[in-house]
Amino acid sequence: MNNIVAFNFSNPNDVALQIAARVNARRLELDLTQEGLAARAGIEFASYRRFEQTGEISLRGLLQIGFALNTLSEFDALFMQKQYQSIDTVLNEQSVIRKRGEKNE
Repeated sequence: MNNIVAFNFSNPNDVALQIAARVNARRLELDLTQEGLAARAGIEFASYRRFEQTGEISLRGLLQIGFALNTLSEFDALFMQKQYQSIDTVLNEQSVIRKRGEKNE
């Protein structure tokens, strides 16, 4: 059973801080120091420390941390295609498939 609560999507900064808190909790579960996890992930210690404090890190750095914590597979669900409820929904939406976004006007 997953004991971590769902994200509170109030703003991107809050989500980043929640991700950092989850990484921190996982790091402590594994009895790793910040320095130890930074070394495993191949990122600078200062970058990792800033991540835990502010939630700020590059995408590559976050992926490296995920790899070091053996949680990289959890990124697989990001931006997945829409899940359809019926074949009718698929057929109706296929007639309006767009190749790119609408112009901002």
